[in-house]
Parts: sequence; structure tokens; C-alpha cells
Amino acid sequence: QVQLVESGGGLVQAGGSLRLSCAASGSIFSINRMGWYRQAPGNQRELVAAITTGGSTNYADSVKGRFTISRDNAKNTVSLQMNSLKPEDTAVYYCNADIRAWRTFQWSDYWGQGTQVTVSS
Repeated sequence: QVQLVESGGGLVQAGGSLRLSCAASGSIFSINRMGWYRQAPGNQRELVAAITTGGSTNYADSVKGRFTISRDNAKNTVSLQMNSLKPEDTAVYYCNADIRAWRTFQWSDYWGQGTQVTVSS
């Protein structure tokens, strides 16, 4: 089976930085798009940033210029460097990946368990 495991969340003051990491493991044949989503209390889950296998990226307007997504295809990892954090960035951040597993050989959407990011003012 396939798992996504996140790390790197925590509490930081406004203006500070955090780096989130996510590792995909298990019976993986191939990974396509990887990304980060977030969900604040009372809000819907929203896309923060995504990256393709070839390195093309897209970002939510609210994080452009502050967040950077990257991936290591050989290690099946994706990271999110978050700089100049604001209180409104406070949310649970989820790793997401489009993965083809050996068992099914079908593309499926996988999610991590989520990691809390809290930015204090």
C-alpha cells in the first residue's frame, strides 16, 4: 500500500519561516503531480502549491513570492518552503500526490495525515 507522511509543521511568529516535507512510500510504480493543500477551521481545503514530475509549478495567489514547492523524484518527496509567514497562513497542511501503485496499476489520489502550521501575530 501507499503512504504519504508529512513533517515540519509547528508554531512560528509572523514573518518567520517553516519547511514542510512529505515522503511517499510503499508499492509505488509512478508519481505524477504532487502538491500541498491547507484547511483552516471553517474553511474549505484549498490548493497551496503543486508541482509536476517535470518541475512545473503553480501557486495560490495568496502565497506567491513567499512559498516555494520542490520535489525529489528519485526519493519520492515533495517539500514546501514557507517564508514571510502570516497569521492567515495558519491551517492544517496536507500533502497530496497522484500515484500509480503496483498493486492496482491505476492512478489514484493519495493524502497525508496533515500537519498543523500556526503563525502567531
